[in-house]
Amino acid sequence: MHRPATTTAGDIAVLLQRVAAKDRAAFSALYAATSAKLYGIILRILSRRDAADDILQDVFVKIWERAGDFQPGMASPITWMGTIARNRALDEVRRKAPLSIEDAPETLEIASEDRHPLDGLEQSEDLRRVMRCLEGLDQEVRQIVLLAYRDGLSREELSRRFGRPVPTIKTWLRRSLAQLRGCLGP
Repeated sequence: MHRPATTTAGDIAVLLQRVAAKDRAAFSALYAATSAKLYGIILRILSRRDAADDILQDVFVKIWERAGDFQPGMASPITWMGTIARNRALDEVRRKAPLSIEDAPETLEIASEDRHPLDGLEQSEDLRRVMRCLEGLDQEVRQIVLLAYRDGLSREELSRRFGRPVPTIKTWLRRSLAQLRGCLGP
C-alpha cells in the first residue's frame, strides 16, 4: 500500500503563498494535504457529517479568498487554517441552535459515575491557576481573550465590539497568550 508523503508546515505555507496568487493546482494540493484535518475540527464541533461537509467547502472558499492574509511569523499554516475552520463551525452552531431534544441527543447523556474524585480537584486547581494568570492581564485584554478563546468570537467580531482595529486585536491576543504561557509555566 502506497502512503502519500507527509506535507510539512513549510510545504503548506508555500502552497498558501501560491494559492494567494490564485494557483489552482496549489489549491488542489492544499486541499488534499489539509482537508482531513480541517474536516476533523469541523466535525468535532458540529457532530453532523452533512453539516461538516458543507462547512468544509465554505472554509476552503475562505482560504482561497484570504490566503494572502496568512503570515508565517504569526502562526503555523495549519493553525491559521484550523482557526478559520473552527470559527466557521462555531458560527454555524450559533446560527443553528437546536430546536428540540432530537436535534441535540447529547443532552440526554448522563454523567459517568466512573470519574475519580480527585479528577475534579485537579481540574479546580488548574482552573484557579488559569484564573490567577488571567487576572494579570489588563481588564479589556482579559475580556478579549475570554471572548476569543472561551466564546469563540473572531478577531473581526472583537474588532467591531471593542472599536479596535483587527491587527491590534491580533497583537493583543498573541501577546496575551505568550504572557499566559509564561505565567502557567511548563
